[in-house]
Amino acid sequence: MSLDDRKLEVLRAIVEDYVSTQEPVGSRALVERHNLRVSPATVRNDMAVLEEEGYLRQPHTSAGRVPTDKGYRLFVDKLSRIKPLTPAERRAIERFLVGAVDLDDVVHRTVRLLAQLTRQVAIVQYPSLSRSKVRHLELISISTTRLMVVMITDTGRVEQRLVDVPAPLGADDVVELRAAMNEALVGRWLTDTPTVVPGLHDQVRPELSGAMASLSTVLLETLVERGEERVTIAGTANLARANMLDFAGSLRPVLEALEEEVIILKLFGQVRQTSAHVRIGDENEFEDLRTTSVVATGYGPRDTMVGGLGVLGPTRMDYPGTIATVRAVARYLGDVLEGS
Repeated sequence: MSLDDRKLEVLRAIVEDYVSTQEPVGSRALVERHNLRVSPATVRNDMAVLEEEGYLRQPHTSAGRVPTDKGYRLFVDKLSRIKPLTPAERRAIERFLVGAVDLDDVVHRTVRLLAQLTRQVAIVQYPSLSRSKVRHLELISISTTRLMVVMITDTGRVEQRLVDVPAPLGADDVVELRAAMNEALVGRWLTDTPTVVPGLHDQVRPELSGAMASLSTVLLETLVERGEERVTIAGTANLARANMLDFAGSLRPVLEALEEEVIILKLFGQVRQTSAHVRIGDENEFEDLRTTSVVATGYGPRDTMVGGLGVLGPTRMDYPGTIATVRAVARYLGDVLEGS
């Protein structure tokens, strides 16, 4: 093993020990716990070099070393091995998500599961309407002059609205209106529907054009104007497990950032469905989150990304286990949406 390789092995051992023990790591403890095949004095010299190069720091004069953001980044990029989930963990994820009854239930089960498995703050973004297609439109007669329109997207989101129409409608009229809406809109991206909806009144008999105009107004509100993105969070109490060196000794900025939905949504701005995106410490865009690490990925049915999910916690994080869990939960969530 060359000197460079040995220093990398020392860094790997320090990261793993610090994450598991929450205590600064000394050379003697490293030699005792890891098969480094060198003396404590040699390890001390390697630690001094790693500290000079910015990968380690010494929080107290008499203490051992702890990794810096730069040290964690090297660990994540080159040294860590993704931990495969055990069969029991995979079965638990599958059982937990399969029993969900609707999209809200799926999202809330997912965020609770992610928080429990990683013991970090879990964040799940609802499927974005801008990344969804119309799966089906249902029209339900409440009275002769009032209808309920229900839109179901391919990502499981359900939007429903009441619509008052200008003249009484019979059962056959409702069937014709429903058929015209579905024929024109099913399978289209929601972002493409504004140009289609205004022409719906040409698809029905003239005597139904007034009813279709009322429906079109509500459809535009439902399909276009409800463009807000939503997130849900669980496991904030896990932050209380931090030690004095985590979060620079203060949780308040992190808690305040978690209350800002705009900040949370931006955490998913660069995620992809095929890999986990890891931001460590100062790599985070927002100053209040620069004492944290974020592991996030995209999810969706098949190869279509419709939202993001991830976890936030101290930089002292089990990166291999967290990355594996985030990716696995995202895959299962995509499977659930595909089968919904």
